[in-house]
Amino acid sequence: MKTQKYSVNQHLIETILSYVKAGEIAIPEIQRPFVWEATKVRDLMDSLYQGYPIGYLIAWKNPDVKLKDGTIADGKKILIDGQQRVTALSAAILGNYVINKEYQRVRIKISFNPIKEQFEVFNTAIEKDHSWIADVSYLFLPDTNVLTVVEDYCLKNEISDRMLIFNKINNLIKIVSKQIGLIELDSDLDIEVVTEIFIRINSQGVVLSQADFAMSKIAANDTYGGSTLRKCIDYFCHLAVAPEFYNYIVDVDKDFTSTDYFKKMAWLRNENEDIYDPKYTDLLRVAFTSEFNRGKLSDLVSLLSGRNFEARTYEEEIEQQSYETLEKGILNFINETNFKRFVMIIKSAGFISSKLIRSQNALNFAYILYLKLRSQNYNQADIESYVRKWFVLCILTGRYSGSPESSFDYDIKNISSKHFNEYLQSIENAELSDAFWEFGLIQNLDTSVSSSPTFNVFLASQVKFNDKGFLSKDITVNDLITQKGDIHHIFPKELLKKNGLNRGQYNQIANYAFTQSEINIKIGKKSPNVYLKEIKEQCNGNGLVYGGITDMGILISNLQQNCIPDDIFEMNIDNYDDFLIKRRKLMAQKMKEYYLSL
Repeated sequence: MKTQKYSVNQHLIETILSYVKAGEIAIPEIQRPFVWEATKVRDLMDSLYQGYPIGYLIAWKNPDVKLKDGTIADGKKILIDGQQRVTALSAAILGNYVINKEYQRVRIKISFNPIKEQFEVFNTAIEKDHSWIADVSYLFLPDTNVLTVVEDYCLKNEISDRMLIFNKINNLIKIVSKQIGLIELDSDLDIEVVTEIFIRINSQGVVLSQADFAMSKIAANDTYGGSTLRKCIDYFCHLAVAPEFYNYIVDVDKDFTSTDYFKKMAWLRNENEDIYDPKYTDLLRVAFTSEFNRGKLSDLVSLLSGRNFEARTYEEEIEQQSYETLEKGILNFINETNFKRFVMIIKSAGFISSKLIRSQNALNFAYILYLKLRSQNYNQADIESYVRKWFVLCILTGRYSGSPESSFDYDIKNISSKHFNEYLQSIENAELSDAFWEFGLIQNLDTSVSSSPTFNVFLASQVKFNDKGFLSKDITVNDLITQKGDIHHIFPKELLKKNGLNRGQYNQIANYAFTQSEINIKIGKKSPNVYLKEIKEQCNGNGLVYGGITDMGILISNLQQNCIPDDIFEMNIDNYDDFLIKRRKLMAQKMKEYYLSL
């Protein structure tokens, strides 16, 4: 018979709030924006007043840690589900401040009308209306005299039945004596088990990732600056997307602006590059993997608890060391030089727009590789080449699309134990053989998904080689991507539709090319043999119709840059399938040449 993995107990709401106040239960989200609308806080208070259940809280006890002096310290309980509800209760009942979406400390005041037994969010109209108690948190203060409140209320509202009002206000105060269920998960459970329990218990089917657990651990730690470290992660990710957020931090968080963390991320206030806008999961994963040489975030959760994997104990020394190592990884991540050089390397591979990057995991590991090779004192030119190749290799092969954590773990251990060039060659031999370039890649190009990572690599190769747009004399693919040029159907879509081809057939990526809008419009529904004949005449001295190419040599070069088969001049609707086969081969050859040039 399997042992129970958690206990379920009913606690008074005032007991839960006292636990939070005393720090026995840590709310890891306390420094992050409170996402509930004020009206939801109002509805929660109303539910409690009406006697409706408000669900269970789930806490996971930190393991007891062996201190350096040999004594044992009890682990805190971390609230992993119910954070918003407890924060709402502490705001409404205790009058605590919350952090709003602009990271400002604000009060959410809930008002109560005893006559109507109605709750509302405090507003200016309520402030002028004596039938409302403006802020219910006043009623829960230990030195508040309820009889005085009732007397004052009845006088202002000319009510004679004081007992009626007393009973209704007293019912409100009794909210804190109502019970709420607390599910406490055992401290020795593996994170995978905790995740499974969380998903099964949570009625909304919310999935909590291992990064969420790690962030909860970090935020709940007050011994090694965890809450400040958590802010650093959140603020950096927010600033990367919205540089103007810098002024909010300066205005509302004076404590954080005095830290080294803030100084090291201040460069983001003038940064608008969006190639790499990491979320907290990305930052955490890169910092952890690059410094700990591990790929599984569950290991980070254990290490931040002080786990000794060999002795199967939890030790303060390991906990402290883990926080110091993680901090180093985070500072390396947010370092301006590291970050900008990495982005520069990605762009130098032709990935000049975030639209070309569909794999965040490939981007994350490329940054891990960059940081790792730098720490191992590789030559800068080698680092750039290795990072470019690895990034493209991972996109072409979908290396991190299946089980990214296992792949991260496997790769970082190999990269840490041998010279990278040796490891890269072994992966190339296995994944990028002649069979891949001549068959596998061509098969990958047989798709109608325009966001295909393979097609994005093809476009990156065109950027890298400074190719011109289809039938453009001067405008490059780079220009067209950054200035929102058109993806053109070489065999026009309307032509193919008219001949009975379906969406999956006419939208083949081997039928796509970046071109200028005006050229696209001029081509219209014409077959390639028709519009290319006109361009030939244009090259023989006739007037300009399509773009600015007036020389056959330039035209042939342009078609080669865009991987257009030589016999395109004679192709009509009957040759469409043959065209696709030939162009896929040419595109694959170009990508191979591109990869080898990196």
